[in-house]
Amino acid sequence: MQLTPAPIARLIDELSRLPGIGPKTASRLTFYLLRSPVEQAAALAKAIGQLHAEVTMCSKCFNITEVEPCLVCRNENRDHSIICVVEEPLDVMAIERTRDYQGVYHVLHGVIAPAEGVGPEDLKIAELVQRIQQDSRVREVIVATNPNLEGEATAMYMARQLQNAKVKITRLARGLPVGGDLEYADEITLSRALSGRSEI
Repeated sequence: MQLTPAPIARLIDELSRLPGIGPKTASRLTFYLLRSPVEQAAALAKAIGQLHAEVTMCSKCFNITEVEPCLVCRNENRDHSIICVVEEPLDVMAIERTRDYQGVYHVLHGVIAPAEGVGPEDLKIAELVQRIQQDSRVREVIVATNPNLEGEATAMYMARQLQNAKVKITRLARGLPVGGDLEYADEITLSRALSGRSEI
């Protein structure tokens, strides 16, 4: 005989699938929502429902957006001659927090990770090469993948793919800790890493 009502058990199960949330935290969140006003739970449900319905990928840079193209790509005050290549949309948010970078972005949506079955064809690398070939304004590509094994492998692969393009390819300076993720870096570290980037 199950003592937990099925709707509660289902929500606990779904919440515990989220990264960093175990069964105990999922249970606490579920019972918090149960005690909270109906409007709060409804607002959360609505926000989750709108996530996939209203958010898409920019066709140019592949960052997440509500509008096409995204706000960065359509902003003519940004420096479109510099493209900063990052792994995930969270990395764009981290770099934007520094307020030091005024170029545009390209989001790969991952890194080359053969152990996990992720190859170059699974990332937005071909789209980056095509973008550079089609836009004569581009003069520099900043490779801002994370400073770990997969990030380095992806950076080297991109450098090889772009070696015939007439652009300067740079890498973020080593102000970032090896093995760390961009999304957890503080603004000062990221700012120094951007200003001290080096050519690959």
